[in-house]
Amino acid sequence: MLVAERHQRIVEVVNQKKSIRVSELARLFSVTDETIRRDLEKLEKEKKLARSHGGAVSIESYHDGPEIPFQEREVMYVEEKKEIAQEAVKHIVEADKILLDASTTAWYVAKNLPNIPITVLTNSVNVALELSKKNRITVISIGGTLLARSLSFVGPLAERSLDLYHVNKAFLSCKGIHFKNGISESNEQQARVKQKMIEMADTTYILADRHKFHLQAFAYVTPLANVERIITDSNVADHDVNELQEIGLEVIKALR
Repeated sequence: MLVAERHQRIVEVVNQKKSIRVSELARLFSVTDETIRRDLEKLEKEKKLARSHGGAVSIESYHDGPEIPFQEREVMYVEEKKEIAQEAVKHIVEADKILLDASTTAWYVAKNLPNIPITVLTNSVNVALELSKKNRITVISIGGTLLARSLSFVGPLAERSLDLYHVNKAFLSCKGIHFKNGISESNEQQARVKQKMIEMADTTYILADRHKFHLQAFAYVTPLANVERIITDSNVADHDVNELQEIGLEVIKALR
C-alpha cells in the first residue's frame, strides 16, 4: 500500500470509529507503531484528524457538528490545552473572583490551580469536582439544566444565576474564533451562557488552541471586541498573533 493510500484509509477509519489507538492502526495496516505516529503527526498538521493520548480522534464533528462529549474532547489536543492552562494559572492570584466555564481547557486550569484563597464560579460539574480537593478555594456552582454530553449547566436558571455575580476574571473556551465574525459555540444554550459570562467579568480570557482559529461554529457568542485577552498554544502562527493584535486583543502565547 502506498503511503498516500494509507493516509487516506487512516482518516477514513478514524472518522468511522471516532477514535482509535496507535496499536490498532499498526495492526490494521501491518506497519510499526512509530510509522503510525509519524502518519498521525502529518495528518494532524493537515487538519485531517487530531492526535490523542495513544491514538487519534476524528475532527469532523469537532469542527462542524453538535457538542462533543466531554470524554472525547478531553483527549483532543491535550498538550496544547495543558500549555494554555498552565499559562492561565499565572494570571490568577489570591483573593481573585474568577469564572471557569465547562470546557476541557478550563478543567485543566482547575487541575493546575494552587490551593490558594480564591473564589471560583463555574457551570462545570468536572471543574467543581476537581476544585473540591482544594480546601482554600471557594467553589460556587451556578446550577441549571445539566447537559450530559458536556457535563455543564445551561438554560434560563443558569443564565439568571449568573446575573447575581460579578467576577474580575473569566476564563472561557469556545468552539471557534473567526477573526472577522467573532466567537462561536456548538449550540445556542452554550452561547447564551457564555454571553452572560463575558458580560459579568472585568476581564475575559479566551482559552483557545490554534486549531480553533478561523472557524465559525453554529451559534454566535460575541465579537472579539468584547474580550480582552486570548491565551493560545506555543505553536500558533505569528501571522495569526499579529492579526489578533491588530484587532485590539492582547495575545498571550503559552510556553512549551
